[in-house]
Amino acid sequence: MREIRRSDQRYRTDADGIVTLHSFSYGAHYDPDNVGFGPLIAINTEQLAPGKGYDEHHHADVEIVTWVLEGALQHADSTGQSGIVTPGTAQRLSAGTGVQHTEQNASVDEPLVFVQMMLRSTHDAEPEYADAVVVTSDLTPAIAVHAPADLFVVRLTPGETVRVPAAERSLVHVTRGAVALDDTTLTSGDEARLRGEPAYDLSAADDGGEALIWQLRSS
Repeated sequence: MREIRRSDQRYRTDADGIVTLHSFSYGAHYDPDNVGFGPLIAINTEQLAPGKGYDEHHHADVEIVTWVLEGALQHADSTGQSGIVTPGTAQRLSAGTGVQHTEQNASVDEPLVFVQMMLRSTHDAEPEYADAVVVTSDLTPAIAVHAPADLFVVRLTPGETVRVPAAERSLVHVTRGAVALDDTTLTSGDEARLRGEPAYDLSAADDGGEALIWQLRSS
């Protein structure tokens, strides 16, 4: 079974210098029919104005995976990790028994756009941080997570096709350009959610495209 959700179906939150687009129920936006997909419970596209961001806040029992699309993200957390995350690097923060972190636009001149994803975590120990430079030319997991899930980042040149293996559940979230799933074209912010389907092909349109692909298991 396939479900296509378009970018304009996402929920929106506006704050001081921040716009967030939510793929799933989040915060004040509650939809009992859209609380998650397998272990995946959040896909938030964050748009931060120069100098804006999130002050210190708390998480527990979740995997937080971040992919920067534009600009530079200043990160700091209670594990002692701090630094700047830029496009091409995947970041993972396993909240475990509890973690505090801050997220700020590192620039006072340029905007910041990033996708932050959360999953129910199997990590019940002290919080843990990791990051990894991502190779987008093949289906190599971008970064390991403490959840029954694998994340792939694919960046397709015009006319290129990649075959995605079968999975219990598979979610495609397009971040740039346009990607075709069979005869369905997905553009930036669009998602395809697949349940119990065989392997499938993703193809790029004339200008190419980038997508985040989650392969999800029940355990």
